[in-house]
Amino acid sequence: MRLTQRLLLGSLLIIGVLVAFVVVIVDGQLKRRLVDEALIEAGRQARLVGAQWTPMTNADSLARSAGRSLEHRVTLIDSTGLVVGDSEFGTGAVDRLENHANRPEVRDALASGSGTARRRSASSGLDELYAATRTDQGVARVSIDTRALEVTFARARRDVLGAGALSLLLAVVLVTIFSRSVARPVIALRDVARDLAGGDLSRRPPLSAPGEVGELASAIHRLAEQLSARLAALDAEEGLMNNLAESLNEGVLAIDARQQVVRTNQRAQRLLGVGDAPFPLVNLPRDRVLREAVTAALSGTTSESLKTEVNGRELAVTARPLPDGGAVLALFDLTPMRRLETVRRDFVANVSHELRTPLTVIGGFAETLADDDIAADERRRFARMILTNTRRLQRMVDDLLDLSRIESGGWRPNPQETTLATVVDEVLAEERAAVAARPVALTRRIADDATTVWVDPFALRQVLANLVENAVRHTGSGEVEVFSRRTDDGVAVGVRDTGTGIAPDHLERIFERFYRADAGRSREQGGTGLGLAIVRHLVETHRGTVRAESTPGQGTTITTTFPDRPAGEGTAEEHQPS
Repeated sequence: MRLTQRLLLGSLLIIGVLVAFVVVIVDGQLKRRLVDEALIEAGRQARLVGAQWTPMTNADSLARSAGRSLEHRVTLIDSTGLVVGDSEFGTGAVDRLENHANRPEVRDALASGSGTARRRSASSGLDELYAATRTDQGVARVSIDTRALEVTFARARRDVLGAGALSLLLAVVLVTIFSRSVARPVIALRDVARDLAGGDLSRRPPLSAPGEVGELASAIHRLAEQLSARLAALDAEEGLMNNLAESLNEGVLAIDARQQVVRTNQRAQRLLGVGDAPFPLVNLPRDRVLREAVTAALSGTTSESLKTEVNGRELAVTARPLPDGGAVLALFDLTPMRRLETVRRDFVANVSHELRTPLTVIGGFAETLADDDIAADERRRFARMILTNTRRLQRMVDDLLDLSRIESGGWRPNPQETTLATVVDEVLAEERAAVAARPVALTRRIADDATTVWVDPFALRQVLANLVENAVRHTGSGEVEVFSRRTDDGVAVGVRDTGTGIAPDHLERIFERFYRADAGRSREQGGTGLGLAIVRHLVETHRGTVRAESTPGQGTTITTTFPDRPAGEGTAEEHQPS
């Protein structure tokens, strides 16, 4: 039996090594040869196109006709790197292509007469080969899609693997025929034992084998019967207990009489910060209420709904004794309920406080307007005050609805490549009327490497509108600037002002709902206290970050950072040339 095993495994190993060696050769040599020949052919085509490029030839027409004939992309580039013709872009699109002087193949062609490169194209997202040659008019470049090469290579690899698989199959057949008469009974017992060990308790060995092999088969048969019956009972009980424990919202621990925690569910592990059972009782957190409840339960006394705090969470603890001297402990997490109660209480208090002032003003002036003896000028002034506070209430309600929609997940961003200057100009144009009579300059400074941002245009407009409006509100005179810059995390877009600034003890809380560093001034100028909270939520829905910096008396800078577009995302109309 050992000899047949070595023969089978040795044959398979040798053929497998040979197949692997051939595959490695194909992967290396054939792929390299295909790429080299493709680059040589592309170089010939580039020289052919370059020979037809004369001062009297229309470069764009030549590129398109050559591209159709060669069935490859053809690009004509002047000596400064400017694209003057491309077979894949129309006349209008060619004018918008970026300068190609820094492309490796173009740079080499200008320096030495020819150049090649291989890289992933930004426009198609595919791996392409580039060959460029210098001409009197500039550089002629031909691009070849590597998909055809990959298909050829894949076919060759498939043929080799098929031959190897056939060889392996033939070897298996020959060696199996040779060793079947010797190895069949032992192989059958081995398979049965392996299946039993893997959990398939329905397998039974054949009992017709002669001699010691037959006796071994009988023993394995009896073992399988007993093991199947015992494991079935244990699995049923274990499954019932696990499903019952994990379906509970409470954390559950079972403790035996030896003061060992023998069972826990995942909820209890998270609440107490412990690992899987079993483990000693002393590994539980050293909380007095928890320890007293466990001790009482082990002594036969039930403890009901005791309150304690463990790992920063408020828990309700119930401990009951077990008949065998152990105990079971149930833990209910009260923290979310308490947090919701606090949020609800704070929200109601803040909304009530914010609504009281405009409602009081509206009610007071409306009551005064009911008097017929009020002069017309006073009546108009009172009406304007009512209108102003009504609009303030409307803005507050709109902001609350927007914030609720964002926080509840009712709004999802639809990010796309957005031109930053367009959105900034729209926001600044809307705000200029508010600063027409004030010495406040509204400017923008867009970095050359941060002119676009991957963001939902609606969200970006609302973020900048809130930030600019907030900056203008706290800047009596000076400058409010919208800026952008490239960072390691993406594109940073922010608003900088030279206003009153924010004290350090207020800076960390300005993104909370209804929080105001200068409550009186903000309410007087119409702020709702929700703008920066909306900004934070909008930025975070894009997986971005927002940060505030301020110096009292010198101004405030609030910077939002939006990550770049993830690989593979984008719209069909957003292709960039390679």
